[in-house]
Amino acid sequence: MTGINLYDGFKNEITGEAFRCISYNKEAFTFEWIVQPNGYIPFEHILKQDEVFYIREGEIKILIDGHEHIGIPGDTIKVPAGRRHIAINNKPQLLSCIVEYKPGLDSYKFFQCFGGLTLDKDTNKKGQINIPKMLYFSKKMKAQCGARPTSIPAPFLKIVSNIFYLAGFFLGWNNLYTKYTNEK
Repeated sequence: MTGINLYDGFKNEITGEAFRCISYNKEAFTFEWIVQPNGYIPFEHILKQDEVFYIREGEIKILIDGHEHIGIPGDTIKVPAGRRHIAINNKPQLLSCIVEYKPGLDSYKFFQCFGGLTLDKDTNKKGQINIPKMLYFSKKMKAQCGARPTSIPAPFLKIVSNIFYLAGFFLGWNNLYTKYTNEK
């Protein structure tokens, strides 16, 4: 692998999340997601793909379009593409899941950028990665996949994405893109 090797995994110390790729092909991007007690995804988001959680250990709380779903070991929770959702580990023990994005699209490269920003600690105090840079990377790679924060309306996101792409071009963010993905 080149750039960030997702099979080695990476952690977000602030959110208590750890990610490690298990497999990637056009059908699915599959990764292990381990969340420390009280760990969380730092923002509600919408994906362009189905997201399926297979709970192995602990308990997960997912809000899908505002409706709470609880998953325990052996459960599967599917979040259909286009649905707003957020997940947390609301218990005092470790949460371990296998997560699949279906179809796989270009999720590996997207996660290389996400992982690179996380490893470089380019996050805010809630553990959220640098959104302007992630928007630059997404536009640079012509991302088919992606997570849109629900706090940003889709039409506005498209506009700011173009602005950050231009800004990132002049600020040299392509060097980070190359570092993370090994692509120019």
